[in-house]
Amino acid sequence: MTEAVRRHSFDAAPLDAGVMDASGLQALAAAAVAAPTEAVAGGAARRGPFRPEVWLNARQRHASRLAAHYFRAFDTLAVVAVSLLCAWAAAPGALIHTEVSRLIPFVLGAAAVLGLMRSLGRYRFARGQKTARHLASVAGMVAAGAITALVAGWVLRGSEAQESAYLVWAGLVLITLNALHIGWSDMVGRWRASGALTPNIVLVGATRHAESLIREALKRRDLNVLGIFDDRMARSPRAIEGVPVLGTAADLLTHKMTPYVDRIVLAIDPRAEARVRELNATLRTLPHEVTLLVEPDGADETRSALDRLAAAPLADVQGPVDDDRRAFNKRLQDLVLGLIALILLAIPMALVALAIRLDSPGPIFFRQRRHGFNHEEIVVWKFRSMKQESADATASRQVTHDDDRVTRIGRFIRKTSLDELPQLLNVIAGEMSLVGPRPHAIGMKTGHIESARLVADYAHRHRIKPGMTGWAAVNGSRGPLHTAQDVRRRVQLDIDYIERQSLWMDLWIMAITVPVLLGDRAAIR
Repeated sequence: MTEAVRRHSFDAAPLDAGVMDASGLQALAAAAVAAPTEAVAGGAARRGPFRPEVWLNARQRHASRLAAHYFRAFDTLAVVAVSLLCAWAAAPGALIHTEVSRLIPFVLGAAAVLGLMRSLGRYRFARGQKTARHLASVAGMVAAGAITALVAGWVLRGSEAQESAYLVWAGLVLITLNALHIGWSDMVGRWRASGALTPNIVLVGATRHAESLIREALKRRDLNVLGIFDDRMARSPRAIEGVPVLGTAADLLTHKMTPYVDRIVLAIDPRAEARVRELNATLRTLPHEVTLLVEPDGADETRSALDRLAAAPLADVQGPVDDDRRAFNKRLQDLVLGLIALILLAIPMALVALAIRLDSPGPIFFRQRRHGFNHEEIVVWKFRSMKQESADATASRQVTHDDDRVTRIGRFIRKTSLDELPQLLNVIAGEMSLVGPRPHAIGMKTGHIESARLVADYAHRHRIKPGMTGWAAVNGSRGPLHTAQDVRRRVQLDIDYIERQSLWMDLWIMAITVPVLLGDRAAIR
């Protein structure tokens, strides 16, 4: 890097990081990487690591990573459809009356193909993987499936084995899977180019460790460093290698960049144990994973450390249930059950909307900004239950018994939780889940104190999407939070749910939600 570019990096314009929103940060990014491309070989400054075109929040990138499960589901449906078609064509009569020995070769062949695709990691689409090599490996697995079908046919049918049918099946499966995987590879390539699969990190510490990491990230282009935070602002440069210093570690806690961050990296001397403990204690209030960057010994260790930070393959579909697969199952559950609920409840929702319109002047819906996954700000939809002139978008005054702001219809729909039904739209959009911690209004207060400041682990409830109902709700913690003890109990129940979440737990919570809500006469809602 030339001296001119180095001076440009360290003399960026001062920032007002505390109030800057995503669009402001994008404008800052564009300015931060605007050094002349000829000054750096290959235009490294312009292409990263703080690239304006890469701004997708953590929820959007996480949804892309789960695509591997969708790919596998489509592959399974396609192989099953081809197998049934070939078995039907080879059967002498109706498929349902065909001998089992005629069907088993197709079943075993399909199982062999799908099993090999899963166990050998054909859905990970690693960075730099060539499409031709990937398709060749898929062809090899189809060949193994064909051999399995042929062997099974010879064992079960002997001289009556239908070798030509098995070979036609293999050819059709190969064509189908290759067509699908060309599409999958192209899709993943576009996601990588847009940054959807590229981890976003922020660094704490404007140190030589941070400078080394950013330089290497510029070369590799598989890691986005969005900004740097350092408590020594008076001595820190305004930017390092084009990445701006945005404030202190305390500023990071409330910075509007946090929904875009996947990981926080401490780029400080690990021997400063007291400082490391202090920063960990400060940053534990955020829902992000915190990593300590230990100074690598040589180029190999540097590459290895960055490989671990930048590793963002599509979600693994192998082995026991992990966080990614659990998230995929939860998303599938939300889509299927959410769409069914939206269809079944369309008429009751229309009747509620009509009643609200006739009861009091004002809009039918009430929209409120709340915190979602990873501190993302989302707009939550509800049926309006308060008088229009008394609407409280920030929940600065929580609802009390016989609250004069609540309308007649509002009192009924709040008591029965019918006011929450429009949140099905948030669920379908992927901003919320059917089950999860209830989304609180941004800046919600308990008494005269912001609720988030009352409990150190409050932000940990944002490690999962918020829900229409949740473990806290069915355990009596719902509605307003009037004391610090109320906040602590709800946060503890939310974290307990996050650690235990499973499909069966979600189904159980949904099953008991209505009886519990209707049976609780004491709760203020």
